Amino acid sequence: MGKYLLGLDNGGTMIKAALYDLKGNEVAISSSKTMMYQPEPGFTERNIEEMWQANVIAIKGVIKKAGITGSEIIGLAATGHGNGLYLVKEDGTQTYNGMISTDVRGREYVIKWQKDGTYEKILPKTMQCVFAGQPTTLLRWFIDHRPAVLKETKWIFMCKDYIRFRLTGEAYGEIADMSGSSLMNVRDVKYDRELLAEMGLESIYDKLPPLRYSGEVCGTITKEVAELTGLVEGTPVAGGCMDIHASAMAVGITDEDKMCVVAGTWSINEYISKKPVVDKDLFMTSIYPIPGYWMILEGSPTSASNLEWFLTEILRDIDLKELDVYEYSNHCVNCVADEDCGVVFLPFLYASNVNINAKACFIGLNSYHNRDNMLRAVYEGIVFSHKYHIEKLLKYRDVPKSIRIAGGVAKSRVWVQMFADILQVPIEVTECTELGALGAAICAGVATNTYASFKEASDVMVEIAYTAKPNPDKQAMYQKKYHRYLKVINALDGIWDEY
Repeated sequence: MGKYLLGLDNGGTMIKAALYDLKGNEVAISSSKTMMYQPEPGFTERNIEEMWQANVIAIKGVIKKAGITGSEIIGLAATGHGNGLYLVKEDGTQTYNGMISTDVRGREYVIKWQKDGTYEKILPKTMQCVFAGQPTTLLRWFIDHRPAVLKETKWIFMCKDYIRFRLTGEAYGEIADMSGSSLMNVRDVKYDRELLAEMGLESIYDKLPPLRYSGEVCGTITKEVAELTGLVEGTPVAGGCMDIHASAMAVGITDEDKMCVVAGTWSINEYISKKPVVDKDLFMTSIYPIPGYWMILEGSPTSASNLEWFLTEILRDIDLKELDVYEYSNHCVNCVADEDCGVVFLPFLYASNVNINAKACFIGLNSYHNRDNMLRAVYEGIVFSHKYHIEKLLKYRDVPKSIRIAGGVAKSRVWVQMFADILQVPIEVTECTELGALGAAICAGVATNTYASFKEASDVMVEIAYTAKPNPDKQAMYQKKYHRYLKVINALDGIWDEY
């Protein structure tokens, strides 16, 4: 009879369950998809019950695939997308659909708080910028537009905290996740009535669940859930953490030397430090699961989701069901020489890291360009967006010895090498494919005392597959392209407000 740790990863639409042995080997993966609803422009929602049922399906599936019994799983934890909002009644049912972090209905409050000084007042406590997909802006929207919804609400949850609530019946808010929401006084590690009042949110204070740490046991599997999933009643469930923390943990970010890039829906660029950074020009400082460390982060929704759009919309005549997406994309990119072809892509389809109103576009197209040229420009533009964030982070730290990469990009050796050549830093890719789930499983390993610390768990469970070393001969070429990318952004800056 073996011993295993289970990690659940709740993304924007895909729910995954992954099982690991105590050496970090991936034993089995199961997934289930949920629908994203857009009832109005700028609204991105999901049915909370549907999300829970997808977790049940994924858990049952991974146990079956692994050929084990639930009694062999000694602990589990969940991760999930950060921000967004999940509102639940006292009986555990939703008072409103869950909202994903790409929901921008709260945009008016971002503009207001930036103009009236609220942002600068709250910054010393929140340690992060304000943006439309945060629970703070979403909650303020409900107070002003749908107050009856909040009146019915018992608990305000982050995504993975709701899943843990359904697994255990116990309501908690995990500290690392909450520290990235602006609902919490990050400086003092607590909820703060005065902070909420600055944003007009004092009425929701009592709806925030008690705080717990990532590596704490936050309840056990209930009898009902055991019957639904095949897990065993009483199995401990750890606090878990937000996906950005989980991914960093799963690639072995346990000290200050390395940096982590997560290239998925969001462009996430992060490192950990024993000192917090509070700066109005920085996207976020949050609390890291490893005690004594802060996560310093620059990010925006400007990464690989732009490629998914390109493949869906521009290459819709190509049947990708029979092809590996990255294998096909890599082939197209390799058909275009590294040398400059003059096409620039701004990866701002879902938002931007330069101007709140900026839009995506291709610049420099000529009649001799084709979809291969455009696809290379997409690859490069996404890396340039990451570079823009990383250069901001380098105001606060030295150039890292290496960068560990996570997200869909890690599946493409061509793209990983492009990151190395553009950033001129070695890029390390880990063996694990489901990093969010592995990060959650690491939390479960710490909570169950399987490992004495997060570092010990990471040392055992994380393994490097390969390192892409930068080619110094390409530095000047890519620097020229990056400068053009910045010039295009600056040249268009005065136009965005007209849209």
